[in-house]
Amino acid sequence: MKRLPIDNEYLREHLLTMLNIPSPTGFTDEITTYVGKELERLGVPLELTRRGAIRATIAGDVSSPDRAVVVHLDTIGAMVRAFKDNGRLEVTPIGTWSARFAEGARCSILLDDGRKLRGTILPLKASGHTFNEEVDTQATNWDNLELRVDEFAYNEADLRKLGIQIGNFLSIDPNPEISESGFINSRHLDDKAGVAALLAATKAIVESGVRPPVDCHLLFTISEEVGYGASAVLHQDVAEMVTIDNATPAPGQNSKETGVTIAIKDQVGPFDYHLTRKLTEICEEHEVRYQRDVFRYYRSDSASAIEAGNDIRTALLCFGVDASHGYERTHLHSLRSLAELLALYIQSRPTFLRDREELAPLEGFPEQTLEQDEAEAE
Repeated sequence: MKRLPIDNEYLREHLLTMLNIPSPTGFTDEITTYVGKELERLGVPLELTRRGAIRATIAGDVSSPDRAVVVHLDTIGAMVRAFKDNGRLEVTPIGTWSARFAEGARCSILLDDGRKLRGTILPLKASGHTFNEEVDTQATNWDNLELRVDEFAYNEADLRKLGIQIGNFLSIDPNPEISESGFINSRHLDDKAGVAALLAATKAIVESGVRPPVDCHLLFTISEEVGYGASAVLHQDVAEMVTIDNATPAPGQNSKETGVTIAIKDQVGPFDYHLTRKLTEICEEHEVRYQRDVFRYYRSDSASAIEAGNDIRTALLCFGVDASHGYERTHLHSLRSLAELLALYIQSRPTFLRDREELAPLEGFPEQTLEQDEAEAE
């Protein structure tokens, strides 16, 4: 293995482009096409599920026990729930996010005929000049929000004439901004920043000419934000899977906006001991900055893969995101470190060769000891 140079400008360029492609869960065709074309440009073969999840493959010396790296293309968003008599729209969230971060959001209404209408999500009592202190005391929830459409619409009939339908998707504006110090502020960094890091790692592998020891499948899922992403694209031949998602820097957490955060456990349970330890050892050997953390209210594509009945080792690598599912912020350092670690992992040997067998005898079964069995890994 060798630490490969990461093209930071490539990572940044694709991140900004993808942030501006609407992709709330259920409306992901455009982002699937964009990422698919970029993988083809890099020379990485791919195939799609019926609904558009991507399974690409970086070929290795052998095909088993193969591995996967998974990231999700879908984001949180919203949908038109009902027409209101005042010419505004009731909205319902897609994915789990607070109505507090929806207040004041600019968005696009994605109509069935391909047009987009613009609007703003507002609390029902939005003007202090009208409602005085009630602006501050009204409850924060989705029932207390409405979408003001930037068209002449004053009743339900006006809304229908515009072509708006119940169930139209709403794409929340990302408003990306990168500071001179390298901080990236935007909605939807979860998980488009992860996608950008994986594309940058893939580019580094391809351009280096390095052939991995085993096939690595790059999985791009389209329904992680509603809880079942990896279950639809993961094939039974995969023995180990590394998930890419956001970490949660906050009081009581050890995650940071620099380096890679390696999750040891989330609300679903611990990640695989051996695979997680392998990733930390790669970081230490190749001087990739990292920290470990345990997440409280968190699940990822790893959970959906395990819950679908896949007997695979899983681990979770993260870029730090402050205020996740809100006005998010990360740093280019975290994304570069993540891409470096992914490129190293793809070059590494399988965690255990015996994992090519779905069922195997007790002899050779690895133990959770202080000394990793290097002979088995070889």
